[in-house]
Amino acid sequence: MKIENTRQALVYLPQCVHKKRPSPYASLYQLFSVKVKAKINIFLDYKKTHIAASRYICKYENDQTNYLELTFFLCTFAPIMATIIYPSPIFGPVHSRRLGISLGINLLPADGKVCSFDCIYCECGFNADHRPTLPMPHRKEVAEALEAKLKDMQENGPAPDVLTFAGNGEPTVNPEFPEIIDDTLRLRDKYFPKAKVSVLSNSTMIHRQAVHDALMRVDNNILKLDTIDPIYINKVDRPTGHYDVNRVIEDLKRFNGHVIIQTMFMHGDHSDNTTEEYVGPWLEAVKQIAPSQVMIYTIDRETPDRLLQKATHEELDAIRDRVIALGIPCTASY
Repeated sequence: MKIENTRQALVYLPQCVHKKRPSPYASLYQLFSVKVKAKINIFLDYKKTHIAASRYICKYENDQTNYLELTFFLCTFAPIMATIIYPSPIFGPVHSRRLGISLGINLLPADGKVCSFDCIYCECGFNADHRPTLPMPHRKEVAEALEAKLKDMQENGPAPDVLTFAGNGEPTVNPEFPEIIDDTLRLRDKYFPKAKVSVLSNSTMIHRQAVHDALMRVDNNILKLDTIDPIYINKVDRPTGHYDVNRVIEDLKRFNGHVIIQTMFMHGDHSDNTTEEYVGPWLEAVKQIAPSQVMIYTIDRETPDRLLQKATHEELDAIRDRVIALGIPCTASY
C-alpha cells in the first residue's frame, strides 16, 4: 500500500498515532509514495507558509482537495519533515540557499539512507530509522535518468544553475561514483554547459584516490569540516566507522585549493560549536587547508535531534568575517 493523496493519508492517520518511534507519524510517512514525498519536498524547499503551500501543491497536482484539509495535513507532518527521503537517482530541481536552481543527483537507494556519518542535524533523519531495502542506482541507470531530465529541462525549463550530488546520505560511498562523475560532466557539457557540477560530501572517502581524482574534476568540490574536536565529531557527526580528523585535514590539503569547506554551526545540548573553543582551532585548520571558499551555515529545517537551535546571524557573521580576514572568500547562510 502506498499513499497517493491527502485523503488516503487522513484515513490511515488514526491507525498510526500509537507509533512512538521515530515519531508518532513516521509509520504513516513511510507509506507515502515517491510522488507525494516529492510534493512535500517542494513545500519545504520553497519555504511557503502552510496555507500558501496548500494552494501551491493543490495547483501542482490539479487536486481539488480542500486547502484547509491539506494545511492540516502539512502541519501534522511538520514534525517528521526531518526525515526526508529523496527520490533516486534524480530529484528536483529545488532552490538551494547556496547554489541556486539545483538538479539533485542521488546515488543512494530511493527508500532509505546510506551514510558514513549519522549526523544529529541531518534532514534525512537517523540512519537506523531509514534502513534501505533497494540497491544503490548503477551508473547506467543514473546516466539514463539524468539525460532524460536534462532533455526535459532544455525543452521546458528551468535551466539549472548546478547539478548537485546529494540525497539520502554520502554520495561517494557509491562504488561507481568516479564513473558517474564522468558521465555527468559529459551530459552537462551537452545540455547545459554553463551549469556547474557540485558534490556535497562529508569527506570520509576522500582518502580513496579514485574519489579524490573525481572530485578534482567537478566545479564545486564541497567538503564538510564541522570542527576539529574529536569529542564533538563523535557527538554530532557520529561517524559510522573509523574517522581521524587529522587525516581528513591532510587529505583536504591534497586538493591544493580545489575544495570548498562547508561547516554547520549551531546550538544544542552539548553540541555548540560557535564558541572560541571550537572556532579558533577550526580557523587554523581552514588556514592550513587553504580552500578556494568556505561556506558556513546553520540548521534550516527540522532535525532528528529536536533540541538543536540555529546559530544567530551575529555569530555566523563574526565567523565569516574571521575567515575573510584570512584572505579566503566566505559566505554565511542563515
